[in-house]
Order: sequence, then C-alpha cells, then structure tokens
Amino acid sequence: MRVHAYAAPAASEPLEPTTIERRAVGPNDVLIEVAYAGICHSDIHTVRGDWGPQQYPLVPGHEIVGTVAEVGADVTRHRVGDRVGVGCMVNSCGACVNCRKGEEQYCVEGMVGTYGATDRDGTVTQGGYSTHVVVDADYVLSVPEGIDLAAAAPLLCAGITTYSPLRHWGAGPGTKVAVVGLGGLGHMAVKLAHAMGAEVTVLSQSLKKQEDGLRLGADRYYATSDAATFEDLAGEFDLIVNTVSARIDVNAYLGLLAVDGTLVNVGAPAEPMSVNVFSLLANRRSYAGSMIGGIRQTQEMLDFCAEHGLGADIELISADQINEAYERVLASDVRYRFVIDTATLA
Repeated sequence: MRVHAYAAPAASEPLEPTTIERRAVGPNDVLIEVAYAGICHSDIHTVRGDWGPQQYPLVPGHEIVGTVAEVGADVTRHRVGDRVGVGCMVNSCGACVNCRKGEEQYCVEGMVGTYGATDRDGTVTQGGYSTHVVVDADYVLSVPEGIDLAAAAPLLCAGITTYSPLRHWGAGPGTKVAVVGLGGLGHMAVKLAHAMGAEVTVLSQSLKKQEDGLRLGADRYYATSDAATFEDLAGEFDLIVNTVSARIDVNAYLGLLAVDGTLVNVGAPAEPMSVNVFSLLANRRSYAGSMIGGIRQTQEMLDFCAEHGLGADIELISADQINEAYERVLASDVRYRFVIDTATLA
C-alpha cells in the first residue's frame, strides 16, 4: 500500500511530503495506523549524514504510536484497535545469544533500525513520519491506557534510552543519580530516576531550566559553567547519565563519581571524546555506554510509566512544521520533545 509520509530527499535538503510503499501484511506482521511520531535528535543526525551516508529519500521517525489496523494470520498478541508503539528497531536475528536474552538492541548480526536500515527482505526501512507502518509483531509494544498517546511517543526512544541504564546500574532508594543535560532525553531521565526513588541532581550548562528540573523531580540543580560545581560535587554520585549529544570534559564528570560509580553515555556526539585513565583508576570508576533497551524491557518501561503516571513533556506540531522543529531542536528550543500529529500528513 502507498501511504503519505515526510522524507528527506538528500542530506542537505529540507524534509518534504511524499508517498512511500509499505509492504503487504505478512503472517506475523502488524499494520499500524500512526497517530503520533516523536522527533528525536537522532533523526536529525541521521538524515543529515552526521553518522554516515544514507539512502535517500529517507523517512525518519522511531518514536511511533498509533492503533492496530490489521494483523497477520499468526499474530495473537495484538488485535485491531489496540494502542501500540514502535521504537528504534523493527527486527533482529532472533537467534543469537543477545536476542535470546531479550537484548535485541545488541543483536550480534545487527539490529534492524526503524529507518535507514536494511531489513531482512533486503528493503530499506522507512520510519514513523508517515500515516501507516507495517512491523513484525515481535517488535510492536502495547501502550497502556494510563499514558496519553501523544506523550507516549517519545517514550519509545527517550524513555527507554534513559530507563535502561537507570535499571542496569541500580538507580533506586539510597542512590545518588546525576543527569547531564535537560533536553528530550534528560527530562525523561529525571522523571524516571525520581520515580525509581533515587536522589536526582541535574547538571546543566546554566540555571535557566532550574524551575523545570525541580518540577520534573530533581532534588538539586547545578550549572556546569560554574567551576565550583565540580568542586562542590566531587566524589558524590553513584551514577551519572550523560544525555547530551555534544562533547563534554569526560574527566571532569568522572571526578564527580563515588567509589564504584559509573558515568554512562546515552547521548551520541558525532565527535570522539578522550578519557584520562587516571580518572578511572581513582575511586574504581567506570565509563560506559548504553543503547535503548530490548523489547521486553521497553514494555516494562511503558508499564512503569503507566503505573507512575509518566509521559514526555511535548509540543504537538503539524507535518508542515517539521523542518522548523529540526532547527529548534538544534537550538535547544523545545521543552521537551516535538511530536508530529500524523493526521496532518494526509
């Protein structure tokens, strides 16, 4: 079927309306009528070629929510009319050690991204800036009724990207967690860490979002432009989640970790960052990375958010505002996630 979409025709050109072909619904497929699609900073990096060359035209979008319009003959978990979501991946080998553990994002064969990736049938995947998408049922999530559907869209990337490391490194009562940056990822990290019971500190360049940070659940808020911050907070944190996609002074942030503390990157800057090994040796610190979560954990995250009444803080836009939204994301002019009303694509 042909569906309406917004695509990047080239790395240097604005996105524009188009139509794309979606595959026929197979035995284990789900056809989703997309209601909302979040705009992730990764969308911008990808379509502009920051992370490598792409095949164009390219339809981005991996924060997808909507309702089931059709299911294949073998699908039992989803029914027509169900509220569902799709995140950053739509396939994996399903057989490797990581897939069998429920960590499909680390598939040995390479997970299949929701857009700009080569699917198992050889086609290039196209994302959620479209009215419909066909996805293997094993990669479709159930969106609980307790979450507003538009606010749920960013949970499929920003939510799971921050939930996964918080769970993996044990954020909870008695732990001190710092969140670097208060953007699309950072605001979800604050909400989630607070809901898990951790003491939460925001580390941001300035104090201009301090009121927001405290409203979202932070206990403290510090400006990293103030050198005193790194003195006052030295050796303080069990976990630091770095959500920014720009270079930081890694060694300065490592100095904020307590014994056995971890600094984990979830933001993905295009430029390399250097680490002084002595920054790790002191206090037996670790520097790590984390990439989304598996399907099972993503469902766990959605259920957790429903239980705690969490969703993203969003600005709802129409399709003709996508290019303006991209520029505003780059200027950090959004609180805290743009979400496209895909009904405006038609």
